Parts: sequence; C-alpha cells; structure tokens
Amino acid sequence: MVIVLTRSEKSALVRFLSLYLGSSFILLTIIAWLFYKVESNLYYDLITSNMKSVASKISSTIIYAHMTNQKINPEKIRKNIDFDFALYNNKHEKLVGNIEDKIDFTKKINQYGNSFILIDDSALGHLGINYVVIKENFFHKKILELKEKIFISFLLIFAFLFITGFYLAKMFIKPITNERLKLNNFIKDTTHELNTPITAILMCTSKGSSLSEKNLQRINLSAKRISEIYKDLIYLFLEEKKKESPKVLKIDEILNEQIEYFTTLASKKRVEITTDIESTSFFIDKESFIRLSNNLISNAIKYNKIGGSVDIILKNNQFIVSDTGTGIDKKNLKDIFKRFYRANSVQGGFGIGLNIVYTICKEHNIDINVDSTQNKGTTFTLNLNSTLIAQ
Repeated sequence: MVIVLTRSEKSALVRFLSLYLGSSFILLTIIAWLFYKVESNLYYDLITSNMKSVASKISSTIIYAHMTNQKINPEKIRKNIDFDFALYNNKHEKLVGNIEDKIDFTKKINQYGNSFILIDDSALGHLGINYVVIKENFFHKKILELKEKIFISFLLIFAFLFITGFYLAKMFIKPITNERLKLNNFIKDTTHELNTPITAILMCTSKGSSLSEKNLQRINLSAKRISEIYKDLIYLFLEEKKKESPKVLKIDEILNEQIEYFTTLASKKRVEITTDIESTSFFIDKESFIRLSNNLISNAIKYNKIGGSVDIILKNNQFIVSDTGTGIDKKNLKDIFKRFYRANSVQGGFGIGLNIVYTICKEHNIDINVDSTQNKGTTFTLNLNSTLIAQ
C-alpha cells in the first residue's frame, strides 16, 4: 500500500534521512580515510622492505664477486628482480643500471614523481661500487587500485545505508501515518453520522412540514442519536471529565429503559428484538453501563439485515447480545476492539463503539467473548463474575 505523506510528515522524513545519512557519510568517510592510511602505510612498508631486501642481496652479490675475483652480470641481476636498479661509485657516478633520475644521496629513501627510490651503501666500495640504488614503479598503481576499491565500497555501503535508512524512516513513520488516516476517517465518519440525524430534524421542521406523530418520532430518534454520539465522544475523549462513582445498580432496569429506545429504532429496519432479562445487580456507574449496553445493541441493529433479529439476554451472571447480521471475518476478530477500527465497510459507525465497550469491561473486570460467523451473525457474551453483587 502506498503511504501518502502530509507536508509535516515529509519534512520529518527528510530531516530524519538528512541526519541519518549525514552522520553515516561522516562516519564512513572517517573509516575510509583511516583504512586508506593503514593500507597505504602497509603497502609502503611492504614495498620498502622488499626494496631493502633486494638491495641487500645485490650488495652481497657484489661483495662475494669481489672476494672471489669475479665480475657481476647486470643483466642477470635485472632479470631476477622486479625493480629498476643502478650502481654508483663514491663520486655518485652511475656505473651501470636503468635508473635515469637525478639521485639525492643524502636520503636513504626518496620519492620521485610516482615512484620511490632506495639507496643502499652496504656494498662498501667493493668492485668500485659504493651505492646500490633501487627504484619501484608499482606503488602508485597499488595506491590507485586501493582508492578505487575504497571508493566503490564507500558507494555500495552508502547506497545500502540509504536504502536501509529510507526503509526504517518509512517503517517508523507508518504508525503515525496510520493513526492520522484513522483520525481522518473518524472525522469523516463522525461528520456523516451527525449529518444523518441533523438532516432528518431539518426535514421534519422545515417550512411546510407538519409536526405529525411520525415526524415527531423521527425528530425524537434523531435527537437521541445525536445525544448518543455526543456521549460516546465525551466518554472516550474527555477522560479527565469527572465520572460517577460506581455503586450497586439494578442493571436490568437500566437495560429495559434503553431497550425501549432501541425498539423504535429497530422497527425502522424491521429488526425484531427479543429479550430474556432477569433481576441483576452490578457494581458499576450508570453512564458506563449505558454506554456498554447501548453500543452493543446499537451495533446489533446497525449491522443486521432487513427483517433480522436481535436477542438480548441478562441472566446467570451473563449479558449476551446476539444478532443475525453481517458477521465478522475470523481474521478481524482480534482487532475489533481497537479505536477507529471498522471490520467492514457497511455504512454507519466510526470505530469507537467497541473500543468503549472494551474499555468499560477492562475497568470493571468484565470478561468479554465474541463469536461471529460471516453472513450469519455475531454474539457478544459478557461474564459479570468477580464484581457481581448478588441480589
């Protein structure tokens, strides 16, 4: 699903990515620079060590040739080493070799352009040779290869970090976006829910409309619906509002009062309400029980089919509301008590009723169970166990 971001969400996403990628870039740059320094120093030490070893062998060959009264073969020496070399006397004059650079004999190792030159004086004048000079031609190439590898690795790692950062940012912002979408849908659905009864009232009270018994009934139902929506919103969102203190109430009497209102509402949809209510007392505040029962009964009517039925039972320490409506898919049952969640797209409701039911049940230690089959109906069973007051 494509996530549509608001301007503030896009700004937050950009700021997060900028901070994440900026810090990652700096850290990668430092690591790459340190790695380059370590590797280049390692290359330098390795090459100079090989140059010293080769120079020492050539000096040994010169000394041995002098002691055995032999001559040295420059071509043989050149074939056995990977470096350029030259031999110099004590006047710094080249005797033999393929090094053409002007040598500074005051330093043991010099850099000339892209190459290093090492000067070894261990020949000690044997055969008139005082200096063995070695020149390498591949350190610069090695460094270029090293830089290329580091640069490619840097780009690949940074690309991976960019993709990872973008994914993480989208993942972190998704819950916020989902809540915003839920809130937007809630506002839209609430507007629709309020518009329906308000429109009915305006139609019944408009000029030319008579205040007949039928119109008065419509006005009464619409006003009660607006009142129910208002009370649900107050109960859910204004939690700081002082609530009634719980006390022992005859909830069967309260339930019968509310059913009278829903009977008229159900008749509009040709839904039959049947009841089996026995005298029951429970420790709860009146407003909470009204919100609890009203939302369950309202949903049973709202999501019922034309000509369906609703069974309301209050007996044996159980409050049961069963309907013959659209039902709920099994995979959605775990989410139906979440705020703003709607299990289907049937018109009506805006996803707070069952959240209110769940909140009240949790506050008053009421166990709630749901059994539902799609296209057959839903049954809510509330066990009034631990806080039940026997009458």
